[in-house]
Order: sequence, then C-alpha cells, then structure tokens
Amino acid sequence: MTPPLIGRRALNRATLDRQLLLRRAGLTVPEALERLAGLQAQSTHSWYLGLWSRLEGYRPEPTGELLKQREIVRMALMRSTIHLVTARDCLWLRPLTQPVIERTTRSSFARGIVGLDAAELTAAARRLMAEGPLTFSALGHRLAERWPEHDPMSMAQTVRALVPLVQVPPRGVWGESGQAAHVPVEDWLGRPVDPGASLETLVLRYLAAFGPASVRDVQHWCGLTRLNEVVDGLRPHLEVFRDESGRELFDLPDAPRPDPDTPAPARYLYECDNLLRSFADVSRVTTADYSAQGFGGKNEEPSTILVDGEVAATWRITTTRGSATLRIRPFRELTSAEEEDVRTEGAAMLEFSAAGARERTLVVDAPVPG
Repeated sequence: MTPPLIGRRALNRATLDRQLLLRRAGLTVPEALERLAGLQAQSTHSWYLGLWSRLEGYRPEPTGELLKQREIVRMALMRSTIHLVTARDCLWLRPLTQPVIERTTRSSFARGIVGLDAAELTAAARRLMAEGPLTFSALGHRLAERWPEHDPMSMAQTVRALVPLVQVPPRGVWGESGQAAHVPVEDWLGRPVDPGASLETLVLRYLAAFGPASVRDVQHWCGLTRLNEVVDGLRPHLEVFRDESGRELFDLPDAPRPDPDTPAPARYLYECDNLLRSFADVSRVTTADYSAQGFGGKNEEPSTILVDGEVAATWRITTTRGSATLRIRPFRELTSAEEEDVRTEGAAMLEFSAAGARERTLVVDAPVPG
C-alpha cells in the first residue's frame, strides 16, 4: 500500500509544533530539553535565545543555575557537537553517539597518537581531571609531560572522544564567563553512563522532537549511519507517510500534526538552532540561498527569522557604547502584517538579548532576493 502524502506545509507545521515554535510552551527548561531531544549549544550563550523563543516568560538566569546545580549539562553528543541536555538524558545519549565522536576525532587527530595505548591515555587523563577541570590545552600539555613524543592537542581530543566529558560552569552561564574546562560526566554527576541504551529509543526520541522524518534525517541529526534496520524494526509501531518527492517519512502514531493552515508567528532563531541542523533535507522550513545573501564563508552561520514558518530573513545585533541595533535583512517583500510581527518579536528579542543597552534600535533593510 502506498503511504499517504504529507505536503510541505503540513510537514512544516508538524515540525514547528514539535520544536515549540508555533506557540511558546509553559514548560520548565528540563522538560523542554527532553521534549526537544536537546538543544545545540556549541556557542557559549546564543543558545539561550533558543529557549527564549520557545518558552513562556523565559528568563536566562535560572538556566545558569541549573547548569551550576548539575541538573542540565553541556557536552559533546549528536554530530560530535556540544548540546545542552538534561543530566538524565546525557547518560544514555552519550554511549549511543560515542561512535560518531570517535570517528570524527580519528579523521583529524589519529596521526598525533600513533603508537599510544588508548587505555593508558584515558586512565592518565582521568587522574589529571580528578584534580579539577581542565581545558583541552591544559590537558594536552599535562599529558605531554608523560608522552612528549606525541602531539598534545591530538591526545586531548582523543580523550574527548573516549571519555564522556562535561563542559563545566561558569562556561555557558548567562552573564558569566570562563574557560572551556572539562571533567568526566561520571565525576560531575556521580553516576555512570548507561551502556544499555538502545538505538530504538534514540530514533523514537528524534521522531517525537522532529518528525515526520526520513531515515536520512535521523542519521543526519545524530551522525550515526545504517539506521535503516533499526527503523524497519520499529515500522509496525510507526505511522508512515511520503513527502512530495516520494520519500518515505516516519512518525509516532500519537504525535501532533497540526492543520497546515495553522498560523505560525515570527520567531528568531540563533545561528545553530536545532530546526536548521537536524534534517538531511531542510526544505520543510527553508529554501533560502544563503550565499546569495552574502553568507559564503565556510564557518559563517547566519541567525535567521521564521515568517509564516519559513526562513525569510537574517538578523544581527551590533552594540556600540551602550546602544544596541538589531538589523533585519528580509529575503523578500514582507506584507505589512508580517513586518509588524517581525518588528514586535524583534523588539522583544532585542530587549532580551541586549538587556543592558541604554538605547535599542531596530532596522529593517530592503529585501535582498536570493
């Protein structure tokens, strides 16, 4: 039997609903993080905007306290990138994403540890970090005291791959600063990781947060490969659809799939927002050509704005002498209602992001079609 068609707009609204971007949710931060399957937190603070855009009455200071209290953590997980997750989730997510982290590390740092026993290396690193958190630079130099013939950064990065490490506060705490220092998650939380976690659980959590989605989408999100067999095993328990290109998409039977005409308010996304990082095919939320907008650098990540559920502009805040300016660059002509929505949400976002500014200005540029 041919799976039923689910159109692009229906996919869009389903995804925005799962990602709490159709309406702000009255959830706690830990509840939201588990609903979202984590939040990418590669940058030090910009991910706070991801929570502000999704939660009612959100203030950042209590989230910093949750980091300090070890209820939530920042650590390498999906795609070997830093994610913000609950302490409970990190203990089962890390073993499942371990192969991805090891693979990406070997591709860049294997030559620097040739001939070095990995067990001895990780044991030595654990002893060093038991004395206190260390940056990778400091860890590498301490390890080089024992193995001077090996590259310090290659040794430190190998430890990052083999030992589940938490990036500890004050790094990442709103309004504070600190070096990117690390300790093993077992030492930080007083609990070991869960080696019995299943890939089936991983797939189901992804679909709850991002579905309907293809197997390639799941693999893109977590970095793992060969998940077809896992999804096939779950198939009797899943809803199956096809998109407008004929791709097979999977979803949880009881997951929300709103009416395609459900209104989608303007939402400001930070540069690494989950919405744009978690699909092999992001056409459900954007068809924008960033290079046509001048974002051609390899590591340049524009911050974007959703208008009617689709990426329709980029934004940037600049600060000078106590003043903050939000500059918005639309990709197309906005209707009067759309521009008003973008301006209203932008003014609130500017107040959140630049709370210390004495003067705040919002500028909407002429469209630069791409």
